[in-house]
Amino acid sequence: MRSLNIGATGMLAQQLNVEVISNNIANMNTTAYQRRRAEFQDLLYQNQRRAGANSSDTGTIVPVGIQVGLGVKTASVYRITETGNLTLTENSLDLAINGKGYFQITLPSGDTAYTRAGSFQLDNQGNIVTTDGYTVEPGITVPADATGITVNSSGEVLASLDGQVTPSNLGQLSLSTFANEAGLSSVGDNLFLETPASGAPSSSTPGSTGYGTIEQGFLETSNVNVVEEITNLITAQRAYEMNSKVIETSDQMMSTVSQMR
Repeated sequence: MRSLNIGATGMLAQQLNVEVISNNIANMNTTAYQRRRAEFQDLLYQNQRRAGANSSDTGTIVPVGIQVGLGVKTASVYRITETGNLTLTENSLDLAINGKGYFQITLPSGDTAYTRAGSFQLDNQGNIVTTDGYTVEPGITVPADATGITVNSSGEVLASLDGQVTPSNLGQLSLSTFANEAGLSSVGDNLFLETPASGAPSSSTPGSTGYGTIEQGFLETSNVNVVEEITNLITAQRAYEMNSKVIETSDQMMSTVSQMR
């Protein structure tokens, strides 16, 4: 009985759907988290009577055939890249991207990762780093005697020094964009890696055409809509229950057949 397997594929699909939704809810307070959405496709069909086949020797054809579906499968877990809200922190090293773009991070392996989570700090050498100590490219060092740090909207990092009227320019932050942001590979820690699906990065200064600007003293919140996620969770739960009911009904039908004499 095909309905047993069909119901099982439906339950597996909704189980994955609930897992994706639960991850969204768990990260509702994660800086710059981008919510995910599970997408599904129907499985192959069994043709028991093909549409367009001849139905008689006189050339009549079958207008509508018989195709029996075999269930559902997961097509992708899509990352929705819309920008979250900006929340004020007043921390000079908290940087939010207002628009498109990713900060560039140098990993211990030497590879470049990308992030929108701009909760940066200083290490013991005065370098601007992530919360895990990874260097923010291009590797800007803040002098120990700096009395203040300013990052303008175009990504210039300026430091106020004792005895100097004009702030000292320490370096220039740049942003990277991708043809397909959803194709980036998530590796945890709010970091992404380039993949063939994302395409090669294009880098430029913040505020350039097609690139966002830097907002100092702000952080980007996650783009998770809790009300929408709870609604999706209830819908997925109901779908899971209905698929389990299909299996239960199919089992009862098979029991009826096996008890016939």
